[in-house]
Amino acid sequence: MLESKIRKLIKLLEESESISEIEVSSWRGKIRISKRMAENNHSNSHKNSGQELLIATPAPPQPAPVQSQVTLQPPIQQPISSPVQEKKLVSIKSPMVGTFYRAPAPGAKLYVEVGEEVRQGQVVCIVEAMKLMNEIESDLAGRIIKICVENAQAVEFGQELFLVEPA
Repeated sequence: MLESKIRKLIKLLEESESISEIEVSSWRGKIRISKRMAENNHSNSHKNSGQELLIATPAPPQPAPVQSQVTLQPPIQQPISSPVQEKKLVSIKSPMVGTFYRAPAPGAKLYVEVGEEVRQGQVVCIVEAMKLMNEIESDLAGRIIKICVENAQAVEFGQELFLVEPA
């Protein structure tokens, strides 16, 4: 599946005279494809009117060489501050794929802040899915320790939104 999408991007780049580089980012990583002028013939390249298109297929997550024209970069994940704290914390997870919002409207008061006490059933954020605003409620009473997602960021099903220290 990923390989066919990369092939489509390569074809788009080959056919275009004005585009010399394409970069696509997703939650899985980032892919960058670029073309440059060729001086000589390479066995792993395609010629197109004096231009060389370097093609590389993504491999399982390994450090990519510096000269690679297609690179995959996994998303950065921040560790929790300490293992002792991790045992006490409970996460509030996204029940769906969508866009995370910390407030009911732009410029409105945020639902919750770090350090704030929440009660069971209290709305802590909104996840927009297919133009529907879904209020996400806390499953437990406690104190918000960490907000794991930036406002207006895309979230996946089961992704941690908040870490809560139970009351």
